[in-house]
Amino acid sequence: MSTIFEEIRKDHDIQRTLLDLLVKTHGDSDGREELFKRVKTALQTHEAAEERYFYSPLMAYDNGIEKSRHGIAEHHEMDEVIELMESTDFSSSAWLGYAKKLQDMALHHFEDEESQFFISAGQKFEADEKTRLGREYRSEMERLNS
Repeated sequence: MSTIFEEIRKDHDIQRTLLDLLVKTHGDSDGREELFKRVKTALQTHEAAEERYFYSPLMAYDNGIEKSRHGIAEHHEMDEVIELMESTDFSSSAWLGYAKKLQDMALHHFEDEESQFFISAGQKFEADEKTRLGREYRSEMERLNS
């Protein structure tokens, strides 16, 4: 069974690919809009499951509170950029600028988690908790995407 870290990393890899494809789109094409919907869904379902099954358990530890707050704040910042993208003409250069900003923010967020937060949480969570959280996270992702 996969750990919470492995499950989150799988989704990060998918999101990296989707964001890379998104910033390579041109104009107000059906492909751009469809890809944006996929990116939005992928990021927002991931945020919800991650906050529930990674950040919430991490908050149980004193030095996990600050990391959790930081990660959740970054989720909100990405959501604000997604909202800007939704209210901007898909064919405008501003839209593509927001897409690149979202990509930069997400890549920074994934790097924070994978290089710092996972190590810290890995020292706190027991082995069985890591696999239980991974199972619960994946189950929540499946529920949110159904």
